[in-house]
Amino acid sequence: MAEMQDKYGRKVNYLRLSITDRCNLRCRYCMPAEGVPEQSHSETLSYEELLHIVTAATELGIRKVRVTGGEPLVRKGALDFIGRLAQLPRIEEVALTTNGLLLHKYAAALKEAGIHTLNVSLDSLKEDTFAAITRGGSLSQVLLGLDKAQAVGLKIKLNMVVMRGVNDQEILTFAELGLGNPWSIRFIEYMPTIRETSWRKHLVSGADILALLGKHHQLEELSGGRYCGPAKPYRIRGAKGTLGIITPMSDHFCGSCNRIRVTSDGLAKSCLLSERAVDLKPFLQLPVSQLRAILHDVINEKPSQHHFAIDEPSQSPFSMASIGG
Repeated sequence: MAEMQDKYGRKVNYLRLSITDRCNLRCRYCMPAEGVPEQSHSETLSYEELLHIVTAATELGIRKVRVTGGEPLVRKGALDFIGRLAQLPRIEEVALTTNGLLLHKYAAALKEAGIHTLNVSLDSLKEDTFAAITRGGSLSQVLLGLDKAQAVGLKIKLNMVVMRGVNDQEILTFAELGLGNPWSIRFIEYMPTIRETSWRKHLVSGADILALLGKHHQLEELSGGRYCGPAKPYRIRGAKGTLGIITPMSDHFCGSCNRIRVTSDGLAKSCLLSERAVDLKPFLQLPVSQLRAILHDVINEKPSQHHFAIDEPSQSPFSMASIGG
């Protein structure tokens, strides 16, 4: 089947699939310091149920799946599941989002299982800043994992959430990682998903990030690929890698959004920043053709844009780990 279009004419070919809400970090922009209530094992979908959902989604034109969490590598059996996922008919690309703590153990196995691209969340190259943002993570362990991933030939994207007064002084350092490495370095505007009272002071706009980079390097604007996500791509002239600017707050990219997402407890969402979700659990015993019809409705009801504004965000607080952000 050709890629399905929603009612606004956007082609939807990309599914973000969370396999767990559990994480081995407590990043300050993702969840409160005390953490969040975890799903019970009975609430978390089995791998068979997740594969059933993906199979139905492929009949609607989904061709890329990104496995997310929480931290997906903490779930037992994740590598076997990824291997089965990559072998599904019609799936052309399987990617993984990870915090990188376990990459040094699993990089080679991920490549063998069928992962094409890793998105690694990395918000500082300073050990103390990294530990403060992640509330205890080991930067050296993540860097070792990146070395292992590059050695086995995995395509690497680094995601940096830029926070004024926290890590914004490292923007240039991160950008220059792409000079000698074939990586994609992506800068993401801070989103106040957990509603920190002082969140506005942390926001650095994509325009400000570009202006800073442009003062030090000559930037070339690039075009995105078929499964390109929300990043606006650039390259520092002569660099091996690329840059990406992701602007959910200052300049939403809803007009080109090509994705839906399914959480680890079976909620299908057509927009990360919408509170609307369809619970798929009552339909998981249905044949693929009927489950496909439910997902068709999810895609068709995709909103024209989110309403998560800088001035007055209206959405209730939520943990990114719980939603596969």
